[in-house]
Amino acid sequence: MKKRINPKKIFTDLSFQILIAMIIGIVVGKLMGTSASMFAPLGDIFIQLIKMLVVPLVFISIVSGAASLGATKSAGKIGIITISYIVVTTFLAVFVAVLASEIFKPGSGISIESIRSFFPVDNYNETATKMDFWSTIIEVIPSNPIDAMAKGNILQLIFFGLFLGFGISTLHPTKKQPVINVFNYLLDALIWCIGKVMLVAPFGVFGLMADATGSFGFALLFKVGNLLWVNILAALFMLIIFYPLTLKLFLKQPLLKFFKAMFRPQIVAFSTASSLATLPVTLDTCENDLGISKETTSFVIPLGATINMTGNAIYYTLVALFFAQLYGIELTVAQYLAIALTSTVGSIGQAGVPGPTLLVVAVLVSAGIPIEGLPLLYALDRIFDMIRTVLNITGDAACAAIVDNTAIKLKNRIARKQSKQN
Repeated sequence: MKKRINPKKIFTDLSFQILIAMIIGIVVGKLMGTSASMFAPLGDIFIQLIKMLVVPLVFISIVSGAASLGATKSAGKIGIITISYIVVTTFLAVFVAVLASEIFKPGSGISIESIRSFFPVDNYNETATKMDFWSTIIEVIPSNPIDAMAKGNILQLIFFGLFLGFGISTLHPTKKQPVINVFNYLLDALIWCIGKVMLVAPFGVFGLMADATGSFGFALLFKVGNLLWVNILAALFMLIIFYPLTLKLFLKQPLLKFFKAMFRPQIVAFSTASSLATLPVTLDTCENDLGISKETTSFVIPLGATINMTGNAIYYTLVALFFAQLYGIELTVAQYLAIALTSTVGSIGQAGVPGPTLLVVAVLVSAGIPIEGLPLLYALDRIFDMIRTVLNITGDAACAAIVDNTAIKLKNRIARKQSKQN
């Protein structure tokens, strides 16, 4: 029996409301011109609410994630190999995104004068401070974590959050679990706050888009399409070059078998845009179709679904560089480092955070890039999300296959060594 579409459910869907608000905002901006700036305060309130939550959210999620990750050493060599693979591939994804952005420059080509009203010039220093390597490293370490939180220094918060989280993971289980529970409860409370803020998102997006379109027309909106196809190119590089290369290097299994088996979970990932929603399908595929051991699958796939976010790392980096190019900001080495580090650690520490927006904010803030243009991405956010999720779950399965093969080789090596000794 064909399932009937419920129109009421469609109209109450937040993504649909945001899309409609964006379209209405563009139309109003086109009709009213510069006088559409009267709706700008709606957008300002929305942006301010996001800024209010991003600092505590990033800090608490990083502490919670690091405290949980610290316990994976009990999983022995499988845990070490898994974490190493995830960190290396995530950092590589960031590098690929930087390279793609510098080659194709999706955000360039707009006159800086035409968008000057779109971000707070008074609060941004266009001549970024030049920093050498050691100054950059020292700057990451907070002398006062409370001051770093007050100033919204994301890099310092990430450093302190990781340090504190790993420290919590070393506590005795009777002491550790209550502390982790506190951070998880705080994270739940912040997620509730995010849910309430997102209820006003359609009004904020309407105000921002009406103001933006009235100020400089459609030219800027078409730039988002450039960002999308550059994102697709970067994702395809990881999907059809990097993952096959690593699988070929570590496995004897035919690549065609791997990707043929992964087609089903990829379809589910693309349609749901959720690694966690795809988790049961990915587990079944890895164990039954790819022949990965249950021990490895049950450890790597759930862990990967929460921290292996190469697609997100690519997206965060591209968005940061897109807006830097859009605003004509010449990034220093220190700012590139901030984007790379925050994108890598932020994507790994994303577990439990609904949607990408707030972590994109963290990446932008870490490099001193204005966040006022973020609503431009909302119309295509679902497409970006589907691309990210397909890449993420493919990376999870590749990681599981490589880890399982490596674990088997280690066991065989140990067995041979023991047999020689006997």
